[in-house]
Amino acid sequence: MRVAIAVDHGGFPIKEIVLQTVRNEGHEPVDLGTFSPESVDYPDYAEKLGQAIIEGQAERGILVCGSGIGACIAANKMPGIYASVAHDTYSAAQGVQHDNMNVLCLGGRVVGSEVVKELIKAFLRAQFSAEERHLRRTGKIRKIEARSMRKE
Repeated sequence: MRVAIAVDHGGFPIKEIVLQTVRNEGHEPVDLGTFSPESVDYPDYAEKLGQAIIEGQAERGILVCGSGIGACIAANKMPGIYASVAHDTYSAAQGVQHDNMNVLCLGGRVVGSEVVKELIKAFLRAQFSAEERHLRRTGKIRKIEARSMRKE
């Protein structure tokens, strides 16, 4: 699987750990930056990552800013992007299994390197269950998304 990776300056210190963990799990990282610790704006990187998924350059994404929250908010503004902050393995896996989450958001200033590895493993190993109740619920989310898009 191709996994888009985007970080801002707050996520830059753990970027190499993210890239290597994705590789170690047998997946191909698509590095969208940033490429230095200089201050950048997280919405720009959330948009790059979202576009990569929308355009089929990646199936999932990992987005890292200082807390994970700002990047998550920005990513969720894009149609077809279902992002969530997860700082525990249960949420990282269940977000995929029950909610069809396709972007894992992490706080580079919140979680340590060993936790990051475990979160990424849980996210990448999880698959959407496609159980009727989960299909019904995610279908409702897509309908909310579609109604909101028509209002723009």
